[in-house]
Amino acid sequence: MRPDVDVVIVGAGFGGMGAAIEFRRQGIDSIAILERENDLGGTWHVNHYPGLAVDIASVTYSYSFEPNPDWSRLFAPGSELKRYAEHVAAKYDLRRHMEFGTLVESAVWDDQDRLWRVRTADGAERTARYLVTATGFLSQPHIPDFPGIKDFAGTILHTADWQDGFDFTGKKVAVIGTGATAVQLIPEIAERADALTVFQRTPIWVVPKVDFAIPPAVRQLFRRIPLTQRIARVVNSSLLELLMVFGVLHYKQVKPGNKVAAGLAKAHLRSQIADPELRRKLTPDYDFGCKRPTFSNTYFASFARPHVTLETSGIARLEADTILAADGTRTEIDTLVLATGFNLWDVNFPAFQVVGREGRDLGKFWREGRFQAYEGVTVPKFPNFLSLNSPYSYSGLSYFTTIEGQMKHIARLFAELRRRGQDTFEVTESANDAFLDEVTDRLQSSVFYNGNCAGSRSYYFNQHGEATLLRPASTLRTLREMDSFPLQDYAFS
Repeated sequence: MRPDVDVVIVGAGFGGMGAAIEFRRQGIDSIAILERENDLGGTWHVNHYPGLAVDIASVTYSYSFEPNPDWSRLFAPGSELKRYAEHVAAKYDLRRHMEFGTLVESAVWDDQDRLWRVRTADGAERTARYLVTATGFLSQPHIPDFPGIKDFAGTILHTADWQDGFDFTGKKVAVIGTGATAVQLIPEIAERADALTVFQRTPIWVVPKVDFAIPPAVRQLFRRIPLTQRIARVVNSSLLELLMVFGVLHYKQVKPGNKVAAGLAKAHLRSQIADPELRRKLTPDYDFGCKRPTFSNTYFASFARPHVTLETSGIARLEADTILAADGTRTEIDTLVLATGFNLWDVNFPAFQVVGREGRDLGKFWREGRFQAYEGVTVPKFPNFLSLNSPYSYSGLSYFTTIEGQMKHIARLFAELRRRGQDTFEVTESANDAFLDEVTDRLQSSVFYNGNCAGSRSYYFNQHGEATLLRPASTLRTLREMDSFPLQDYAFS
């Protein structure tokens, strides 16, 4: 049976666009990119709260093959990432493949016709020879069901569903959450609100942010001599690599390096907060790297303002105009901001039902067994399936390292399909098991298993207590492995 398209890609963020670019390089142009939102950009379309910016320097947070010489700052604001996504889509002619407002509900492998049957919320079915999930790691917002939240009479804002133009001036605000998003948002609210109470469950490691406007002369230099921007990328990537590889993945061997990073964050906190009790509350009791750290020069300083309060006892319930803390403290509010992050392991892996050969349900397979994916991309009994956001796939601190590694994997895999004159691939059970054993063994040196991560409540850990999000390898090793994996690890037909 001839499918409707050769490839269905679910998600029009940077991962999905990267996959589409690679497929077109491989001579495959029959592509449908299905996106539930009303435009492309993924995270950078959905999120547009005040203070949104990259937390990795812009010269690194971009495709290496499509540098942008026009970043306004070293850490570019979110609006520029959205424009960059639009630029990539236009240059590589991707919009014609995209269908917006299309929510995928399920995908089932048809073994007889050797294709995927993809069903969407409107009841339609599309068939494709290959299926790619590029739904992102942070695409399913977590909205806690706090007691009394339905009784709250004020405004409720979630960072992933922001009300543009909302004015905090004169407001009495409560922010729930102190993750990376809240670190960017809280200083913005503190500038305007009459009163701000931040409810913290787990403190976060924050280090100084070396950010500055990129002078026009430097941008001009990047445009005229692209090599200069590549050098800047290499330098920044190398610094991130040192932090990731030695501070997190090789914690056992280089423990002092991890302590230096934690010491820098503590010194940063001391320089901005004089009150020792407040410093104690803002200091994590878990090791640096257990939870993704972040950069900010204004987050800690916000808590030194007289109208900003940090509450750490938890939330008992909400009332019409009040939030009641677990210690009995009552705080009158008119605006509630949920910076409560995303649900990775319960609903995001995968983001919709995927059923492979012999009725294997991917979500059940992962949750009832172990989260696993060969090279962070493919899974046994799921032919012609590429999962771009999957266990052990995230490499380094820049998402673009992950994307470009996966593009290399696609290139090698489809070159072999062409060479053999075949159209179906499936990773073998033995190759998948060997990879799972290898990454599990490599991670034993990491801060996740050698450090103190008990109190981190980190999304790096799944419900089984395993840290299965990160690929335990350097950027160079990841790219090399993705470009040279043994072809016999796949069965072709």
